[in-house]
Amino acid sequence: MASKPSIPQGTRDFSPAEVSKRQYIIQTIKANFEKFGFQPIETPSFENSDTLMGKYGEEGDRLIFKILNSGNFFFNKNKIELPESLEILQTNSAETINLDQRIELNKFTGKISEKALRYDLTVPFARYVVQHQNEIEFPFKRYQIQPVWRADRPQKGRFREFFQCDADVVGSKSLWQEVELVQLYDTVFTSLGLEGVTIKINNRKILSGIAEVIGASDKLIDFTVALDKLDKIGEDGVKKEMIEKGISENALVKVQPLFSFSGTFADKINKLSNLLAESEEGMKGVEELKFICDNVATLGLSTATLDLDVTLARGLNYYTGAIFEVAAPKTVSIGSIGGGGRYDDLTGIFGLKNMSGVGISFGLDRIYLVLEELQLFPETVAATSKALFVNYGDKEALYASQAIQKLRRENIKVELYPDNVKVGKQFQYADKRLIPFAVLVGDQEITSNSYALKNLVTGEQVSVDFEGLKNSLL
Repeated sequence: MASKPSIPQGTRDFSPAEVSKRQYIIQTIKANFEKFGFQPIETPSFENSDTLMGKYGEEGDRLIFKILNSGNFFFNKNKIELPESLEILQTNSAETINLDQRIELNKFTGKISEKALRYDLTVPFARYVVQHQNEIEFPFKRYQIQPVWRADRPQKGRFREFFQCDADVVGSKSLWQEVELVQLYDTVFTSLGLEGVTIKINNRKILSGIAEVIGASDKLIDFTVALDKLDKIGEDGVKKEMIEKGISENALVKVQPLFSFSGTFADKINKLSNLLAESEEGMKGVEELKFICDNVATLGLSTATLDLDVTLARGLNYYTGAIFEVAAPKTVSIGSIGGGGRYDDLTGIFGLKNMSGVGISFGLDRIYLVLEELQLFPETVAATSKALFVNYGDKEALYASQAIQKLRRENIKVELYPDNVKVGKQFQYADKRLIPFAVLVGDQEITSNSYALKNLVTGEQVSVDFEGLKNSLL
């Protein structure tokens, strides 16, 4: 008995309707990327393992899908000796093996796997820039929309295969790039009809400055991770966690203004200026944010709001300046729908030093869920045809096909039912496909050079010439 067909956990099939909606989002993002001067690149689905490994921390390395080399290593003992740690892995999880066993396992993995599926688009982009540096004109504005893979534990909203939509500029330290990226977010979400998003911004230098002035520079990560939980666990919870991490009571007194950090962008800048007056690094961050805010305010945003969020602390391992995160309108309960930031040494991991860049990403899957919940997909976004020509026989099918050919030249989606079967069955097919119109042609229509156009929603039927048919289906 054949096994029931299935797909791997953490992957998805998409129906024609779902693909049409996803393509609508992707095409909207892509059109605006190009409007802002970004150029498309594509990189291979898999990279050499040494390109990816060691770039995402220990946790990230564990989530990289490795591709086995060709050849039956497990049964050819002359070629390779199985490490002891593999036997341990049969009874223990990868998280519980000790360091020596992990090193041994990594050596073994390197012998049987030299390639891996890409984990994100950022590291392959860094590799691309270094490899093609002599062909690229800097500053280089690139966008990339491709799938990535992560060996994560599947759960709601977390998949092993998903698309990323990234736009980055490398080779320029100008803050005008940050200004443009804020405008790009605003333009894309306005184009999608998603009004009222909040573009949150912070700066790594501000977080470093706060840690410095409260005497906790050595605990920057502990400090920011706790501060980032302010919305979830409240002021008391954050203070408790900071104390547990070794941050002093005196430091908490100095950081008190952050717990009631409200007001306009300008108000927040003033409060930060007072708090960080003694930190050179912190004041530099304030100046950078002020430049971005002032210019965005002068240029204006269509439907988004720019907000300074001092608790925003994503990507601290690599962001060195501005940090972005986009929140959906408050009526929707979902995580961030975009994020990004400034990095001063993206390509340093591949030997090309001092190549500053800044980039943002759009969360395709979450944007899809938001548009679906708010019913913002246009009715025109459908994989279905506008009309089905009913098949009454070869003579009628040829007459219909001549009209179909002309309509398709006008970019109108129409099709002919391929078989001469009962009309009821053809109507049923159109109904299930959600095709709104049927076109009927018999001897009378052929003689009078006309078409019977039936609205399958209302049942209304009219006789029209070709121009009338075309205008009705536009």
